[in-house]
Amino acid sequence: MQDDQTTLPRFAVTGVNLASAGLGARAVSASDDFFAPLSRMLEDAPAVFYPDRYDDHGKWMDGWETRRRRNGGHDHAVIALAAPGRIMGFDVDTAHFTGNYPPACRIEAARVAGDPDDATEWHEILPMQALGPSAHHYFPCADAGTWSHLRLHIYPDGGVARLRVYGRPVLEGDVAGEIDLASALNGGRVVAFSNAHYGAYQRLLAPGRGRDMGDGWETRRRREPGNEWLILELGTRGRIGRAVIDTCHYKGNFPDGASLRATDLSDFKGDLDQAVVTSAMFWPVLLERQKLAADALHEFGAELAELGPVTHVRLDIFPDGGVSRLRLFGQVE
Repeated sequence: MQDDQTTLPRFAVTGVNLASAGLGARAVSASDDFFAPLSRMLEDAPAVFYPDRYDDHGKWMDGWETRRRRNGGHDHAVIALAAPGRIMGFDVDTAHFTGNYPPACRIEAARVAGDPDDATEWHEILPMQALGPSAHHYFPCADAGTWSHLRLHIYPDGGVARLRVYGRPVLEGDVAGEIDLASALNGGRVVAFSNAHYGAYQRLLAPGRGRDMGDGWETRRRREPGNEWLILELGTRGRIGRAVIDTCHYKGNFPDGASLRATDLSDFKGDLDQAVVTSAMFWPVLLERQKLAADALHEFGAELAELGPVTHVRLDIFPDGGVSRLRLFGQVE
């Protein structure tokens, strides 16, 4: 459940999780993963705990866990981010690791075309930080570089349930042809929403169709007048020519209708995220309210207004419900 945005750092609300397996992040290597494989640390779902589950190596844990070191040194692991990007902050989550969490961590970054090797130059982007048992540990990142891989050091050993790396993919070079301007892999991100009680709202901008009803943005049942909304910033300024609203898996809880508003805020100076929340209801209409159906792809082209280049879009759903994916195809301007 994700109603309350005030308890999280801003980067964890609006950033794209570049370490998401669902977006394409992957485990590259680990100094040790005797008790639990590194790949589990990148899963999108929150870590779970099964009191009576064991495997051939001992207690089954949902995350990356190394054996107890007896020869000095410390453990480390390398992951490939879902896309090269700039990093805003981290969540090093030790959920369910109580007597076996690492007391400290440190993170380095690299930018390479393939995977890192012995010649790779690593840069520290998070200095040594203390960790505690079974808790989220949020750390901001002030580094301005664009990185493709991270190396997580834990001291001296232990387990990390999830590593979230909040940031924004970077589109580099000339981008020709039509792209999904809203895609998280192209830098699209959710700026704000009225409600996100169920599901995972960040998955609205993920590739592919939803896996199940938990893989998208879903609000609680609205019991007061009005409607629910979500605001996103496009990965880059562009001219939208097609829109797709996908209610995949939402059958008894799809919205009755939806509309889109959009604007160009590329010249705006100041607290942009706050500005969009207060002004978005007055933006020009990109798509008039359309009827939606259960578990279906809704494609719109001729129905879209010609607004020119835009940077931000507001999706309104009426009155509430769930949307699996939003695609906004267009040309980079």
